[in-house]
Amino acid sequence: MRRTRNAKIVATLGPASSSAGTIEQLFLAGVDVFRLNFSHGSADEHRARVAAIREVENRHGRPIAVLADLQGPKLRVGSFAGGAVELAEGAGFRLQLDPIEGSARAVTLPHPEIFAALQPGAELLLDDGKLRLRVQRCDARSADTTVLVGGRLSDRKGVNVPGVVLPISALTEKDRRDLDTALELGADWVALSFVQRPEDVIEARALIRGRAGIVTKLEKPAAIERLEEVVEASDAVMVARGDLGVELPAERVPPLQKRIVRACRRRGRPVIVATQMLESMIESPVPTRAEASDVATAIYDGADAVMLSAESAAGKHPVAAVEIMNRIIGQVESDPLYRQFLEASHSPNVPGHTDVADAVCCAMRRAVALLPARAIVCCTHSGHSSLRAARERAEAPILSLTPLLSTARRVVLAWGVHSLHVPEVNSVDEITGLAGSLARREGFAQAGEHFVAIAGMPFGTPGTTNLLRIGVA
Repeated sequence: MRRTRNAKIVATLGPASSSAGTIEQLFLAGVDVFRLNFSHGSADEHRARVAAIREVENRHGRPIAVLADLQGPKLRVGSFAGGAVELAEGAGFRLQLDPIEGSARAVTLPHPEIFAALQPGAELLLDDGKLRLRVQRCDARSADTTVLVGGRLSDRKGVNVPGVVLPISALTEKDRRDLDTALELGADWVALSFVQRPEDVIEARALIRGRAGIVTKLEKPAAIERLEEVVEASDAVMVARGDLGVELPAERVPPLQKRIVRACRRRGRPVIVATQMLESMIESPVPTRAEASDVATAIYDGADAVMLSAESAAGKHPVAAVEIMNRIIGQVESDPLYRQFLEASHSPNVPGHTDVADAVCCAMRRAVALLPARAIVCCTHSGHSSLRAARERAEAPILSLTPLLSTARRVVLAWGVHSLHVPEVNSVDEITGLAGSLARREGFAQAGEHFVAIAGMPFGTPGTTNLLRIGVA
């Protein structure tokens, strides 16, 4: 079963989409990667969803990726006597470590790491940025603030501290338990929330030990300040525009989105654009024109994937949202301007990071354009060849062949990759024969048409892409 588009669709599962029947409908409508949001749901609920996904995978013979999204460190105020208070602009408001019954004058903030990082003049955002405070005085246990933007504040609302690197790990104790669950369930990707620095990714990598790829969610300004390092440390990246837009002015998010996509493409890291893509479809059966344009912009920029959150997890029209996103992607990719944009945005290799695989894939891209070839066939163990081929955004689709099911599932996320789980190959002639027959079988090429194959020798050794061969289907 072949998708005719290159960009991929990630859809979140939730109360509106957890039945086996709905999961299959979502897959048939166009979902390539299913996201499990570990901020919600029990381990048993996630286990049932993964079982349903794998049943669909077996029934249709197409690898499906599972993305486990960890909650990350959620910073929240305590509770109020009446459940909520009204904070007036210009009023004083105290945040303190000691537990108290909250009022319009003070509330508990049970996070010593925030007080450790605060300085007079720093600003805090409450309830997704709806309220804003400025610190006047602070110490290790409290902060006296002035309300800059007031409003209603209720129990357990979130706190953001823009411009401050907090001395906390991106992995809480809950995240570590959820990570164990996700890896036990065979998640192909693990998403890290509220990453501030590359060391957060390195810490997670030591725990995961290669059992899943790491998707770094960029939602903190501190991570943007070290963007190149964070991207280099990651296996893939998510532009998490919701939280990013809380700590930064809204007008800064669109150019940052383009900057992140470009940085990921330059280093060959798959990049997902997420949050509020078809938000109105939580209630409405059709998106706004602005939302359709938003999805299209991400595709024109060359993003590997676009993501649905509440639209598919809790919305009234989860399957319709996927169908519409699928149609938008298809329409953009059929536009002659799309290829022009991809060519114009093609980035050179990062200086000092060029290797043999880069040279092979550069030659592959040129060969595809000159022939023209109908397909790019990548024989891979680790998935590196397929991801590196996807970086080139060549004009032919990528047929990724691997004997490892875990790799077959993981590379599904990447742009243009059609993934197949196949037997081990041990010679160049086997590669050529298998590639030709599968290119015909999967509808990539007809008999007599060219394909370009890349692989690594010695065979079965990950990360050794050094062979390019042109064959005839």
